[in-house]
Amino acid sequence: MALERFACGHFYDPAKNTTCPHCGVAGLEIPPTAPVRRTGTSPVTGSTSGEGATRPLNQSPTDGSDPMTQPLVLKKLGIDPVVGWLVCIDGPDRGRDYRIRSENNTIGRSNRMHICIAGDDSISRDAHAASIAFEPNRAVFFFVPGESRGLAYLNGDVVLSAMQLKAFDKITIGKSTMLFVPLCGESFRWKTDVE
Repeated sequence: MALERFACGHFYDPAKNTTCPHCGVAGLEIPPTAPVRRTGTSPVTGSTSGEGATRPLNQSPTDGSDPMTQPLVLKKLGIDPVVGWLVCIDGPDRGRDYRIRSENNTIGRSNRMHICIAGDDSISRDAHAASIAFEPNRAVFFFVPGESRGLAYLNGDVVLSAMQLKAFDKITIGKSTMLFVPLCGESFRWKTDVE
């Protein structure tokens, strides 16, 4: 696939586009749309007028019927506290630490991952290499293999299914070896009641 450049400077795939997909189409007029007529009560506004309605993405409905998704600990505490760390002890990011939060934490090279190991180019950027899950009810950590082609290791053994983590276990992904340091467990847990 060879990309070509439009006069405006944007690149495009000639097999998919005949005009610049970034600049739009000059002279194209789109008529305004009519409101959607619906029957019944709107779940967003509660009205029965039949008019469709939308709300801003960051605004919850006024009746509380559709709240935004939040992690359990965040909802109870008002914050998303750290529950442990990974510390890189060998590899390109040696000496760096990574915070582990409650519930699922994906590990990979992309900044979309919860734990981003940016310096190790042998770790997948597109799919997560592994994940660490903290189950808050029992205060237990699990190491789970990811969706990338590369393998993940726990204390030198390949991980093909979820395995429980213990303090100071060594996790190897790509060229990086990390030490697992838990904060939460039998000795300490975040209180879920806001005081």
